[in-house]
Amino acid sequence: MSKEKIFYYVKILAIIGLLLSTYLLWQQFFHPAFQPCNINSWINCDAVISGPVAKTLGIPTPLYGFIGYIIIFFAALFRKTKLMLGMAGFGLIFCLWIAYQELFLLRVICPVCISCQIVMISIFILSLKVRKIPTDNRL
Repeated sequence: MSKEKIFYYVKILAIIGLLLSTYLLWQQFFHPAFQPCNINSWINCDAVISGPVAKTLGIPTPLYGFIGYIIIFFAALFRKTKLMLGMAGFGLIFCLWIAYQELFLLRVICPVCISCQIVMISIFILSLKVRKIPTDNRL
């Protein structure tokens, strides 16, 4: 796979992550009556976005993802592989921490959070792949 394709896929994944994190922010701020991912007491986004994981260091947790996906998008756009890998690495660790909180402390699964985690894992893997592709220095 070429670097161009990888950067393209990372941009698409970052946009998907932005949409998912925007949805979580919207759910957290407005608490709409219609909540499609609140299926039961075990598969429930609301338990996550209104519970102890809702904020990290006083900031809404989905906002970290939103900002992270923006940075990753621009890193891919401007071919900043180190920044992209660094943000993807931080995002992956952050996602794993959130997954741990959801599964073992809250005992809840948030389908949107899981989707964000899959997107971040994919971005991280692609970021590793793009670093391994040699740069063509021919003029």
